[in-house]
Amino acid sequence: MTEFFGSVWWLLVSLGLLITFHEFGHYWVARRCGVRVLRFSVGFGRPLWLRRGRDGTEFAIAAIPLGGYVRMLDEREEAVPPELANEAFNRKTVGQRIAITAAGPLANLLLAFALLWLMFMVGKGDLLPIVGRADGVAATAGFERDDRILRIDGQEVPTWTQAGIVLTAAALDRRTVPVDVEGANGIERRLQLDLAALPAAFDESRSIEAIGLVARQRLLEARIGGFSEDSPAARAGVQVGDRVLRIDGQSVSSFDQIGPLVQRAGEDGRSLELLVERAGETLPIRIEPSRIEADGGARWVLGVRPEPGRFEFDTVRRYGPVAALGQAYDETVNLTGATLGMLWRMISGRASLQNISGPISIAQFANASASIGLDWFLFFLAVLSLGLFIMNLLPIPILDGGHLLYYLIELIKGSPVSERFLIAGQYVGLAMLAGLMGLAFYNDILRLVSD
Repeated sequence: MTEFFGSVWWLLVSLGLLITFHEFGHYWVARRCGVRVLRFSVGFGRPLWLRRGRDGTEFAIAAIPLGGYVRMLDEREEAVPPELANEAFNRKTVGQRIAITAAGPLANLLLAFALLWLMFMVGKGDLLPIVGRADGVAATAGFERDDRILRIDGQEVPTWTQAGIVLTAAALDRRTVPVDVEGANGIERRLQLDLAALPAAFDESRSIEAIGLVARQRLLEARIGGFSEDSPAARAGVQVGDRVLRIDGQSVSSFDQIGPLVQRAGEDGRSLELLVERAGETLPIRIEPSRIEADGGARWVLGVRPEPGRFEFDTVRRYGPVAALGQAYDETVNLTGATLGMLWRMISGRASLQNISGPISIAQFANASASIGLDWFLFFLAVLSLGLFIMNLLPIPILDGGHLLYYLIELIKGSPVSERFLIAGQYVGLAMLAGLMGLAFYNDILRLVSD
């Protein structure tokens, strides 16, 4: 229940901040162009709070916090007194209308840059890109434990997050990418990661795991956090809290090492001898693994699970005010490129439409990032603000991008588009927006059910 209310709270905070900046962009440029603004509203529906500014604008916070609007004086919507006609939006030049319309998305872009600048001054904690385990495609490419990833496809990746962004894009493109790594011995080598070898269908939200890479910092201690009833572990006398030191004489330092050793013993048809630490003493335990059917095949298991763990960040990207400007610019460019790339992959069918998130997922991400710390919440806000910047520029009627398309047509043909064309566009835009929102909600519900 605490998580639910936390998610709702941080969703409201996030959307409130981003929508306010977006609408302020429209408002500020409209006033500079001499347009009378009737209402500046954060949210839709009945106003919960309302006050009138000195310029006559009504500022409101409405009941439905999933958007906002700036209502301007416009002769196409209502009768305008002759003395106020020069303050109507429709009387302004095409260039002014373009500036007013584009100001909202651009405000989100500037906000994203400012948030990233602040994030780098605060210092963003992250994981060093050091491999803890390599399986599947990654193991085939030659990744080894404790390899530090230096560059992917020629791009420097100082953190695991950046490595994940680059590898996810390459995985969706199913291409081979060169990866420069530095081994535990300090020797640098280049690996060729063949991502065309990934399964036909993999969880795109967990591309790194599908590739077979696990960060060293995410590896859990080889301590027993629990086991199922009537499991081999329960029958052998394993207890919660036991720390596995060795299996068949082989040293074990992390929980992920247990599985392969159990599988090998099961395939050989033999039992295992575990050496565990319990209450400061070391005890040998003989255990017989069980065979289970899973994912269309057989696996050998002990029926144990690890203790829930929380990894600690081992690097911080922190810069002074001037240096942070350059870092924020680079990060803005990289994140914008990654977002546009993902959008194009979804349009072209190379990425699943399940990557579209709705308010439920956004609320969960907001709560999770806020619980990590200010740095990650600022990063989340910046990514969300960039998403709003790009989404609002899509040429969909009703959105800012749709209006910009109308003005572009007006520039080309020398006259505004017809009223009939505008009305038809409104219906098309509503249908497209409803379909997009429906898909987002469907994906959210699907994630909740599958978790």
